[in-house]
Amino acid sequence: MAMSTDTDDTSWRATMPPTDKDRKQRAIHAREAAERVLRIEADAILRISERVDDEFSNAIEELLHAAGRVIVCGMGKSGIIAHKISATLMSTGTPSFYMHPGEAYHGDLGMVTPEDVFIAISNSGETGELVRLLPYLRDNGNLLIAMTGNRNSTIAQAARFHLDVRVPQEACPLQLAPTASTTGALAMGDALAVALMEARGFTAADFARYHPGGSLGRRLLARVEDEMSATAPPIVEATASFLTIASRIADAGLGVAVSKSGAEWAIITDGDLRRALDRFGKEVFALTAESIMSRDPLSVQTGTRIEDAMLKMERAGVASLLVFDGDEMVGVLKK
Repeated sequence: MAMSTDTDDTSWRATMPPTDKDRKQRAIHAREAAERVLRIEADAILRISERVDDEFSNAIEELLHAAGRVIVCGMGKSGIIAHKISATLMSTGTPSFYMHPGEAYHGDLGMVTPEDVFIAISNSGETGELVRLLPYLRDNGNLLIAMTGNRNSTIAQAARFHLDVRVPQEACPLQLAPTASTTGALAMGDALAVALMEARGFTAADFARYHPGGSLGRRLLARVEDEMSATAPPIVEATASFLTIASRIADAGLGVAVSKSGAEWAIITDGDLRRALDRFGKEVFALTAESIMSRDPLSVQTGTRIEDAMLKMERAGVASLLVFDGDEMVGVLKK
């Protein structure tokens, strides 16, 4: 009996090592997919922006004067978006927390007070886990803001305010995975948070208070004495040799040395030493501190914010400054 010669060409090629042609073709397809997805999602956000109306501004007014917290709720991918929106609200001055609708139905509703505002996120507006919460929220007197893609849905109709986040299509080619719809909901959440920030006059200093562990929090809240060197930099005589200065800087490990003449201070950095070496070569060893140091160095008093000190260094183009307590030098601050 003769064996069939039919073969699945696609299957056969899938088992073979990819050729350069295969890789190039995949690269082209990948870029095309990326561009298509980004265009679809950008278009979705633009379309949503065109539908922002009085519902949005009225919702902001209620959120601004709410006596309770803002509870953001969603299921599945919408739940992930809800979690992020809640986190953004919290970090920008609006008390908020995320609530999982399934857990809410099994006891977490005990956290909800009548003063809380509830934001429900559901693209269809018919998510069962959220719909089941509506009778409780109504009886509890909670203000409900719905963020859905269907104004006529159960959740939208039950809400005091509806934020329309419908999109023409998902970026997913199967129109199954939430992509453009979740991006649109996330953007609407950011719009809520930013509008509330601006209405409250929320400042960078306020942001830093909620983010003390971040770089902005450090710069705005910390003072120079919190981060300056534990010891003052070494003091060298104006007549000190290049080798003496280099040795003192290396031993101290602060990258600088200072010199004082009367009430005037001067500074020598390891950068100054490198530049002198590049300029003078072997003749650098005949130089003294007086010919290398920078007079009237940048300085601040204790109590100065790190942010102000850093800005001062950035504007002057230097990487370190001296810290004084009155007339006494107490340390050095470096970037």
